[in-house]
Amino acid sequence: MTKLAAILDQIDSGSVLLPEFQRGYVWHRDQVRGLMRSLYLGYPVGSLLTWETRADGALVRGAAAAIPALRVLILDGQQRITSLYGITRGRPPAFFQGDEKAFSGLRFHVEDEIFEFYAPAKMRDDPRWIDVTSLYTAGLEPHIGTLNAHPATRSRVVSYVERLARLRQVLERDFHEEKITGEDKGIDEVIDIFNLVNSGGTKLSKGDIALARKCAHWPEARAAMRAHLDRWEKEGFSFTLDWLLRITSAVATGRAGFGSLDTIGVADFQQALEASARYVSHFLDVVVGHLGLDHNRVLTGRYAFPVICRLLHQTGGHFADPAQTAGVLYWYIHSALWGRYAGSGETLLNNDCDTASRSGTGGLIDSLERWRGGNLVIDGQDFAGSGQGSRCYPLLYLLTRVHGARDFGNGLPLHAQRPGQPATLQVHRIFPKAMLLAAGYQGGQVNAAANFCFLTRETSLVIAKREPDEYCGAVEARQPGALASQWIPKDRALWRIDRYPDFLAARRELLAAAANSFLSRLRSGDAPGSCGSLARLTVVTQETADPGSGANQPPPALVAELVELGCADPAVDCEVSDPATGEVLAIAEACWPEGLRPGRGNPVVLVLDPAETDLDRLKELGYETFTSADSLRNHVRRRKQGAAGPPAKPRPHAADAETPLAAMRM
Repeated sequence: MTKLAAILDQIDSGSVLLPEFQRGYVWHRDQVRGLMRSLYLGYPVGSLLTWETRADGALVRGAAAAIPALRVLILDGQQRITSLYGITRGRPPAFFQGDEKAFSGLRFHVEDEIFEFYAPAKMRDDPRWIDVTSLYTAGLEPHIGTLNAHPATRSRVVSYVERLARLRQVLERDFHEEKITGEDKGIDEVIDIFNLVNSGGTKLSKGDIALARKCAHWPEARAAMRAHLDRWEKEGFSFTLDWLLRITSAVATGRAGFGSLDTIGVADFQQALEASARYVSHFLDVVVGHLGLDHNRVLTGRYAFPVICRLLHQTGGHFADPAQTAGVLYWYIHSALWGRYAGSGETLLNNDCDTASRSGTGGLIDSLERWRGGNLVIDGQDFAGSGQGSRCYPLLYLLTRVHGARDFGNGLPLHAQRPGQPATLQVHRIFPKAMLLAAGYQGGQVNAAANFCFLTRETSLVIAKREPDEYCGAVEARQPGALASQWIPKDRALWRIDRYPDFLAARRELLAAAANSFLSRLRSGDAPGSCGSLARLTVVTQETADPGSGANQPPPALVAELVELGCADPAVDCEVSDPATGEVLAIAEACWPEGLRPGRGNPVVLVLDPAETDLDRLKELGYETFTSADSLRNHVRRRKQGAAGPPAKPRPHAADAETPLAAMRM
């Protein structure tokens, strides 16, 4: 048995650390509240599993300058110990990776004996809410003085101080500790033990294990990879460690599976990682400069990158000539559009890496064409997706960029606005959403991607609430050709709201023709422009507000509430596809593909139009599906309550009748 205070002191001294293979801190506030409540009430909170080892710093995260030769690494109990360290010390431990807001600002109500996080309106003028961190860092005395000084709490100060003293005694709580010891215990065996004891929590993925094994010999591996991810994040692209690790494996071994990394040494891994980062940056430059895919939402086909980076590795880090560049872009667009890696991704990735090494770009295109049954032609129905998360949305944006689409207001190409004007575009609905809803259109029609175009914010605001029947004629008169540059049908009858379905069908055909023309140029070896020719733009993906604009999507307030309740930021307005067939199963207003907490629980979708959703197939695939904002909100709140534990029942006191909360406002 080891006292909590001793464990925290050992963290301060650097003798208790975290193994590098552990994921970062993932608890949310309700789990922290539940832990403190259980400790305060004397309930069991589980034991610790540690690994006592003399291994060098390679296995250790957050090592101090002078570390004892014998280290104790926390295997099971990281979340609990990290939370308690943060609460009692007022800062995260040295090995911390995560969001420290999860344990900062905790308050204890000395009357009701409950824990909540600081809410100014509720707690500012109520002295019964005690700052828990202050209780541990500053001691009892300041709080005794505050409670004695307030007339509403003075009469019960003895009971309150007794409760605060009991809360401080949490530091004397004994934790049962099981240790793995012995020189024969290696990292592979310890990882297996970790996964066994942590089966109810977040198990390590194959990528986590592969990276852990590399960290055992190169401790800076994770930090080196994160540095690259952070750099791309600043450029507007979000990637994961697993994604970069898979690319590194493809570059180093020609195989995209994580298991292949076991065959290469540290020096080769380091070289492959740095080469992979160069190849990724180079291809991002190509994609931005040639295709205009310049921000995270439109960067489609991410899992084609291992194959492309393998190809770049074969050609010395750059494409051989413009014809090869065009061919790679042709393959990349088609592989993304048809969901090449949506099903058995690793098998196809390995096959394509082999093809890239053996037959180059031509072999990749031939393989993709065979996979598609010889059909690499886009038709109008391929633009039938809904929402900004549909697979055709990046293609719509790409066509807007490469074809020099023009603004309806000033007539200038969208990439060449007037000097001094911010290069900011607005997602614009050609037919306003509120008018479509008022006319009785629903679901996929209202959110059709074929109803989207991109305009300057100034123009979008001017015409946001007008039907195309009102403004298109004036646009054509003032800026001839601007409508055609955005694939608006010339037939004026299609600009009326009663002809909206016909408008969508006609515009989809125009978009398909433009896409096929562009892709044909690529296949013939004609790469558009040169690298960097298309400048980056800022795109406001939140559409211009109009009455009823939020009718079929979660309002920002709901998303903000769910995030505050501990959920991850969702993908909004996106397609959910069948991984086996690529068929669209739902247009989700919000989707958490890795669970409400990443890596914990099933994927979750919010769909407000269940009539157009394959609910049975989503269930087969393990999705939890919610068809109203209230049902999802209530689910999250119940989970929150379960994590925090039931509230302590207030004990009646005679003084309560004399000191209602309203009387305690100072």
